[in-house]
Amino acid sequence: MASLVGVFAASHGPMIAREWDTLSAPTRGAVTEGFERVGQRLMATRPDVLVIVSPDHWCNFFLNNFPAFCVGIGEEHDGPPEPFLKHRFNHPVLAGHPGLARHIMDTALERDFDPSMSHRLTLDHGFCLPLWRMEIDPIPPIIPIVVNEVDDPMPTMRRCLAWGSMLRQAIESYPQQLRVAVLATGGLSHFIGEPGMGQIDEAFDRTCISLFKNGDPAKLAQERTAIRDALQGIRFTGVTGENTCFNADRDAQLPGFVIEIKDLKWNLFDSWPADGCP
Repeated sequence: MASLVGVFAASHGPMIAREWDTLSAPTRGAVTEGFERVGQRLMATRPDVLVIVSPDHWCNFFLNNFPAFCVGIGEEHDGPPEPFLKHRFNHPVLAGHPGLARHIMDTALERDFDPSMSHRLTLDHGFCLPLWRMEIDPIPPIIPIVVNEVDDPMPTMRRCLAWGSMLRQAIESYPQQLRVAVLATGGLSHFIGEPGMGQIDEAFDRTCISLFKNGDPAKLAQERTAIRDALQGIRFTGVTGENTCFNADRDAQLPGFVIEIKDLKWNLFDSWPADGCP
């Protein structure tokens, strides 16, 4: 049977690649040290397969078709399309593992999930930037799993927790002898497209990390409250204004915007107020 040999998490902030050559030496050194440490720990598990969980940044899906979960089941996947990354991470094609990927897909369906599947995904910075900075070499076969964290409606925390439990069951029930590691990538506090883009809210991030370390699935409601309380301490700037309100499920409600980004310019097509806000 396959075994789960390690679970890791890392940032995939695109500005790490875009601004790499202009970062100060201390900042570049700190980023390098952090990623290398995670990379060394990951490779020490000697994975035969690496499952990477990340959102898709409109490289494979757009508003007309955006699944909550998608499993990449192909023999191969395409490397990053972003010019700022593909010249640094020279892997135009990355190997997949169809056998385990299809087993994950089948297990998800048996557990009453309804994910989509793709025989060939384009792996953007969400998947590839951590591999670049961790200096993973050789890169084991990858099973990419896309989770929609980009646009509403998104899967709930409860659903994501159940998905994680299902993923472990799928790995450990796969009949082939494989060592499987999981890498989740993303960010915690975000200020995308706002004046504070690139900054973080350390207090909020540490709240999330403490919940990752100590969270009890039976106390999911309390954990959601803790994250909500941390969110309420953040000053939202730019297009979102300064106020954040929360619905009955304690999810943050923010205004919606439809924009076009073309030739480095942002064009606003439509907007609407946040649901549940006065």
